[in-house]
Amino acid sequence: MNTQKNNANSFEYHQVIIIGGGFAGLGAAIKLKEAGIHDFILLEKAHELGGVWRENTYPGCACDVPSALYSFSFEPNPNWSRVFAPQAEIKKYLQNIAHKYQIMPNVKLDTEVLFAQWSEQDQCWIIQTNRGEFRSQFSIMACGPMHEPVLPDVKGIQEFKGQIFHSARWRHDLDLVGKRVAVVGTGASAIQFVPQIQPVVEKLTVFQRTAQWILPKSDIDLPKPVQMLFKYLPFTQQLLRGGVYGIFETINGGIQSPTAMKQFQRLAGFNLKFSIKDKELRKKLTPDFIIGCKRILQSNNWYPALAQPNVEVIASGLSEVQGNTLIALDGTTCEADIIILATGFEIAEPPIAKRVFNRYGQSMADVWQGSPEGYKGTMVENCPNGFLMFGPNIAVSSSAFIIIEAQLTYIVDALKQAIDLGIRSIEPNPKLVKAYNEKVQQALQTTVWNQGGCQSYFLDRNGRNSVAWPWTTFELKKQLKSFNLNEYLTDFSPEKADT
Repeated sequence: MNTQKNNANSFEYHQVIIIGGGFAGLGAAIKLKEAGIHDFILLEKAHELGGVWRENTYPGCACDVPSALYSFSFEPNPNWSRVFAPQAEIKKYLQNIAHKYQIMPNVKLDTEVLFAQWSEQDQCWIIQTNRGEFRSQFSIMACGPMHEPVLPDVKGIQEFKGQIFHSARWRHDLDLVGKRVAVVGTGASAIQFVPQIQPVVEKLTVFQRTAQWILPKSDIDLPKPVQMLFKYLPFTQQLLRGGVYGIFETINGGIQSPTAMKQFQRLAGFNLKFSIKDKELRKKLTPDFIIGCKRILQSNNWYPALAQPNVEVIASGLSEVQGNTLIALDGTTCEADIIILATGFEIAEPPIAKRVFNRYGQSMADVWQGSPEGYKGTMVENCPNGFLMFGPNIAVSSSAFIIIEAQLTYIVDALKQAIDLGIRSIEPNPKLVKAYNEKVQQALQTTVWNQGGCQSYFLDRNGRNSVAWPWTTFELKKQLKSFNLNEYLTDFSPEKADT
């Protein structure tokens, strides 16, 4: 640690500061140490590491990517209890890795970043937190998109007479037994917790603004013999990982073609027809868009739960709340004691964008105006030495770890070159940023995200797809395999420039 004084101000200075303690931030810390870069700290706003798997604790919370692929390639876990690991196991896996790789001495918990700005004068990032000021030559913003809940703007919701909470802020102290519960939203979280609470509530009303395509979920227990096989013959788990990767890459490739996805949609259509016998309910649950346009969901118990006599599906969004009465856009009403908001997260506009400021004092959010742009999903104009995990247009229909590991390869290579060559600052070349984003947007035009006929979190408030990566993950890894300094504007430190 290096504590410096600047007038009345004292601050810690480090070569690198990582913001965020989920898998992306943890992976960054591990890869920095592996590269011999030890002067770094990780700032985490909560009392423990965990990211999205710390925030989401709702009943039934689990991964929707098989665990063999939803893990670091360099740190396989033979002890998963199921093909799709539950939340508690994933969080434990993350925290165990942090201790195994001795990352915790570099972590500052309960330290929330209030704002971060690049100082042209001091040639460093100035990061203000609730526990003082930190500075660094480089910053890695690994805040992730799925931790800030979206709260709906519904007339009268603040005056609701009962209890209300978001699924990512689950109220474990509330007893749902015998209660009238309304669920707003039918996305990835709702399809996991609704089947868990349906048997205990008196009445469950689901407000469905948009029906979802649901695939069967090939989730089974992984008994001890299988876990032992993975442990003592690790290539067996590697084979499973490779197989799962191939399946997801096939889907990812299919998304390039709406025609191909229509064929894939047949499986989801069969699942709906097989699971829901009531024709009226089936009609409500049939989407009017091509599968893949929204996030592809998997469940074996969502449809059976909705078919139960104590469940009503309102095929409309929530419009207004009057006391304990909820009114849908189509005029349908219901009474509720508890409202659970399953309304998702800020994806297209990451919350960190409001707290990160460029050399001109402009926040990323102000610059982007609702349509984020970056270079290779990792750097942003006028933010030298700032690296963004899960940046614009880098989401793929596969495991987040594919993105994390590809980006970290790229970022660590950039840091090593900068340190070895005495580079003071690196930033994207605006001309290349413009050309790159034009190419990305052109490639997205024919994908199911853009042509599938739905409004999803892939499309920002301006109707532009600023989230998805338009090509294969092979192409993603290829483009991020090495950091090409010729694509960037660099500023060498004076002593290196003279040599």
